[in-house]
Amino acid sequence: MSRSIADVLAEARARLHRVGPQEAATLLERGARLVDTRPQWQRDEEGSFADALVIERNHLEWRLDPASDARIPEAVDHDVTWIVACSEGYSSSLAAASLQDLGLHNATDLDGGFRAWKAAGLPTG
Repeated sequence: MSRSIADVLAEARARLHRVGPQEAATLLERGARLVDTRPQWQRDEEGSFADALVIERNHLEWRLDPASDARIPEAVDHDVTWIVACSEGYSSSLAAASLQDLGLHNATDLDGGFRAWKAAGLPTG
């Protein structure tokens, strides 16, 4: 039996507590980390978050896994709250579910992505 990307996305989102822009901003104030996974061309075209780590999608798991030799300094343990963002909140859902598969149980994504963040009037760079 084959599955569509819509099925995979629905399964990923069912595992997440997705956060909207305002809730994400509150979580960031409490120590969560925002990760922008958009490619450079998209950041150039749309704008950027004022304070996000930029880790393009193809590097994400290696940079955030605390057991990885390629991890970033912020990837200290499996309890970090990571909020993954893309342009509109589709690929970020898949990415956040992948992080949960690594045991990063607080990983989630930004519902609506950068576009929703910007529309909410939250800080951009």
